[in-house]
Amino acid sequence: MKKIAIVTATRAEYGILKPLICRLEQEKEFEVQLYVTGTHLSKRYGNTKQEIEADGIRIYKEIPILEEGNMPYAISATMANALRRFAKAFMEDLPDLLVVLGDRTEILGICCAAMNENIPIAHLHGGELTEGAVDDCVRHAITKMSYLHFPAAEVYRKRIIQMGEDPKRVINAGALGVENILHVPLYDRRTVEKELGIAKDQAYVIVTFHPVTLERQQAGEQTRELLAAIEEESQYHYLITKPNADAGAGEINRMLEIFAKEHKHVQITASLGMLRYLSAVRYSAFVLGNSSSGIIEAPALGVPTVNIGNRQMGRLMADTIINCGNEKDEIVQAMKKAAATEHKKSALYGDGHTSEIITETIKKLFSEEKIDLKKHFYTI
Repeated sequence: MKKIAIVTATRAEYGILKPLICRLEQEKEFEVQLYVTGTHLSKRYGNTKQEIEADGIRIYKEIPILEEGNMPYAISATMANALRRFAKAFMEDLPDLLVVLGDRTEILGICCAAMNENIPIAHLHGGELTEGAVDDCVRHAITKMSYLHFPAAEVYRKRIIQMGEDPKRVINAGALGVENILHVPLYDRRTVEKELGIAKDQAYVIVTFHPVTLERQQAGEQTRELLAAIEEESQYHYLITKPNADAGAGEINRMLEIFAKEHKHVQITASLGMLRYLSAVRYSAFVLGNSSSGIIEAPALGVPTVNIGNRQMGRLMADTIINCGNEKDEIVQAMKKAAATEHKKSALYGDGHTSEIITETIKKLFSEEKIDLKKHFYTI
């Protein structure tokens, strides 16, 4: 039996990974080891470990790594904790494969620990660009550490090959977030209103605004401009989810909490969970902010997105995404355009069979191929 380690450090990451975790657990030849870490174990970020437990998914180990604060030193210390504590865990458990998603700094530390133990890494959502964030460097670094790659679109598959990875191990699997949308029964409108405390038939907007890590000195000013736009467009109810634990997030959270207390049409939450979040997006007027969910999940639901600033610059984007700058007037104009945009579903990120493609590829890897971590650089 092969031991498949999967790591989740944030609420959004777990929501995306859930269909893959469930499918891998159904395979008799695999023992799934789910490592829960990062903000999942923090009360300040909603103690979202409880969402995993509520889903009935077995947690293999809880590994606390999070340092207090969101300044660069705290981010670096969290990465160091991840490297040290996962090195110990991997030394004791020695999984046959580590599955990771994306581009977070703590995941980079965890991958370093796996690399030093010669544990092959399967990386999801590689090859993407987010030119306004340090995530770009992290994502590409993880790509070069990884043995198996599951990008979410063909353009990303080609980019990974351009980085020297063997095409045989780069599989366009689509996005797990799209699979959730197509296969998970979502709440109806009335249930969403009841669950989230939104008045019947009230037009509402889902907001997620993360710090732009390569512009972190501007986090406060950028948030002020966003909140000024929300104040002007007061015909909507706004449901704001708190940002990730990135540099600058603390300042944004403080501003959001003060603003929500002063404005009755605004509410703020640490986490909605995957089912409530996607259900809420489904019936929203549009999505507002700079989260990847506005680029991948919202278009798959047919919901327009106002994408603010540079954080997602470089990603493949559907026609329903309206890009704008960080100034209030630009945001307001983009919101008006989004409100008038037709709700039209996009299939840019796959057809909803991602977990099946990944599972079958991993099964084939162990049954047909001898893993050789001495990778050759593939020259185009």
